[in-house]
Amino acid sequence: MKKCAPNTRHRGGHGGNAELPRVACDSLVALPVATADGTTLFAKNSDRPAMECQPLVQSPRRRYDAGSSVRCTYIAIPQVAETARLIGSRPFWCWGFEHGLNEYGVAIGNHTIFTKAPLSGLGLIGMDLVRLGLERSRTAEQAVDVITTLAAAHGQGGSGYVDKDWSYHNSFLIADRSAAFLVETSDRRWVVRRIHTVGSATNHATIGDDWDAIADGTIEDAIAAGWWSEDGDVRFDFAAAYRDTSLVPDVISSGRHRRTCALLEQAKGRLTVAELQAALRDHYGGAGPRRDATPADPEYFSVCMHADPVGTTTASMVARIPTAPEEPPVYWASLGSPCVGAFLPLFVDGQVPASLSRGGEQPSEESPWWQCKRLLGIVEQDWEVLAPQVRRRLDPLEAELRERTAPETLRRLTPAARSELTSEAVDSFLTRVNELLATLAAR
Repeated sequence: MKKCAPNTRHRGGHGGNAELPRVACDSLVALPVATADGTTLFAKNSDRPAMECQPLVQSPRRRYDAGSSVRCTYIAIPQVAETARLIGSRPFWCWGFEHGLNEYGVAIGNHTIFTKAPLSGLGLIGMDLVRLGLERSRTAEQAVDVITTLAAAHGQGGSGYVDKDWSYHNSFLIADRSAAFLVETSDRRWVVRRIHTVGSATNHATIGDDWDAIADGTIEDAIAAGWWSEDGDVRFDFAAAYRDTSLVPDVISSGRHRRTCALLEQAKGRLTVAELQAALRDHYGGAGPRRDATPADPEYFSVCMHADPVGTTTASMVARIPTAPEEPPVYWASLGSPCVGAFLPLFVDGQVPASLSRGGEQPSEESPWWQCKRLLGIVEQDWEVLAPQVRRRLDPLEAELRERTAPETLRRLTPAARSELTSEAVDSFLTRVNELLATLAAR
């Protein structure tokens, strides 16, 4: 499939159709001190074009010959000697992932952000950097090094969309069994902040003067561009210097970020997988998006996004990452919009059912993602009536699956048995989806 050529004229990562900004995605993390069972919890909503299918990819651990290269979405870069086993969620047209989890318990998600620096030419896109970070790291700290080193070496550039010339800078939320970091970039420049309890990321730069590491040249570039005044008594503030709101209004991400921060703080110390799943479904407490809100209202842009063309949630994940290496992490995957879907337990050391990897540009009865999209289309006709009916059918399944994946149970299961659990969960979910499609379409 033909991919969009890079736009070398835009500023701050915007493409030629700036009147229709695409800017969404939210991630949340809670470290063991903030969770009910002492595990790390990581969650992400991938907000993309409403009709962009996002199948799952499972990749085994692989070894490569010296001198090998890997072709990413737009450029090829040197390959490493070994890549990790992983599961990732991939927009159908590109090489990279929106989010994923590897065999070592490293989870990563990316988010569009906008800065005053221009982007031009071809480089790595944010989704490439997510996949590369997962393939090449055994800890969150290593993933930070992988992403920042590759961004500095190759730059960011090339459209993040198959149908639109729209390149952008990225932030990354990264977590493992005991640590988490937020990375925010402006092309080849970057800053890093360590997260100590809970944290979230959205579509604007949030690291101010509280950074823990910064790329060489970042401060000098800002001073040279006139974005920052050199003052020996004031610590450099990345967001104040680099953040750009000239083309993408603050309202698109500000309310969502306040909401995710509030949801994490309210339950801090007792956060669970169920709490994170509910956060990804959040419409400010409503059954569906607020239809009385306008784009000038922050609540028009909910965590569970239904704001095409700005963003629609098309895939979600919640990762439960235990502190004990012998206990398997769980990748809870939701296809399409989580408010009308169910989170299904996947295991990196198991087998992801082939059906979850099906789906492309055109609707298909063989693709679970497209089946979920069809269900969403029906619910959108009457949120207040139909959304609760979907939840009454799917919530009991999700609760049963959380019970079946209790730590004491998982420790007793072999990878093959965990794969069987996943297969049964997927079959049960698709049976319910098909029943809902038949029932709701006939009303």
